[in-house]
Amino acid sequence: MTTALYTHPDSLLHLTPPGHPECVARQEAIDKALSAPDFATLLRLESPMCQDADILRCHPQSHLDTIRAASPDQGYRALDADTHMSPGSLSAAMRAVGANVAAVDKVMHGEVANAFIAMRPPGHHAETATPMGFCFFGNIAIAAKHALDHHGLSRVAIIDFDVHHGNGTQDLVWRDERILFASTHQMPLYPGTGAQSETGAHGNVLNVPLEPGANGQQFRQKMRDIVLPAVTAHQPEMLFISAGFDAHRDDPLANLNLVEDDFVWATHQICDIADTSAKGRVVSTLEGGYDLAALAASAAAHIQVLMERGA
Repeated sequence: MTTALYTHPDSLLHLTPPGHPECVARQEAIDKALSAPDFATLLRLESPMCQDADILRCHPQSHLDTIRAASPDQGYRALDADTHMSPGSLSAAMRAVGANVAAVDKVMHGEVANAFIAMRPPGHHAETATPMGFCFFGNIAIAAKHALDHHGLSRVAIIDFDVHHGNGTQDLVWRDERILFASTHQMPLYPGTGAQSETGAHGNVLNVPLEPGANGQQFRQKMRDIVLPAVTAHQPEMLFISAGFDAHRDDPLANLNLVEDDFVWATHQICDIADTSAKGRVVSTLEGGYDLAALAASAAAHIQVLMERGA
């Protein structure tokens, strides 16, 4: 068994205005890191274009129509103050969804042990009918619902350790008791959601805010005391990771102080639960991370754990 890595050149065609933090250089930094000999055994797969039906698992037709209509023929189009489209953005976004769906299929069919999707744009801020926070579609939520609806699983869990709260994922799974969504994130910070009182329609949402300045020790304690026991109790048959690396101490958009070893530790803990209840099945997808060196090193460290656990 091995680890699948999903990428596609279209990810480089999603252009954002000069100075925007969610930029092509993020993809290039990860691609360069993963070209090292340590990653030679990755099963490298091209991200397929998703079907409309994949997006419609989570979003209404009107949302997809709005995104399509906004796609510019040239230049940029702003969907909000933070979220921009270029002529290549729609294809990149649909391949990000397609990669998440394909990764679920690959893992469920036993062809790989686990998978990482190194695609942009990210997805965890996209709400049911609102693109925002650099995100168009709820990539990880779509993957989770695909695992449930297409593969007949009963319970899955999404763990989001991006520094920003995954308000979109929370919105998309709020009423689905089959999905446990657990998030650690800095608070206060964009997008302003993620309070402990936000628990989902069935108690299936678990928000664990961290104060600005929190370090790896505090992150690990919250994970040990709150997140990991809740995920274990849910007995997920597949685990999903919203792998944002902007909680790193070098990231310019936030104020947490995690380092690569903290992401390594968290990945091992998640894989331990997957080994116990989910036959090791893990699908991880890229979210944030805006210091290029920290992003590349953290993503590489995260993927090395997936490779080690999937060997």
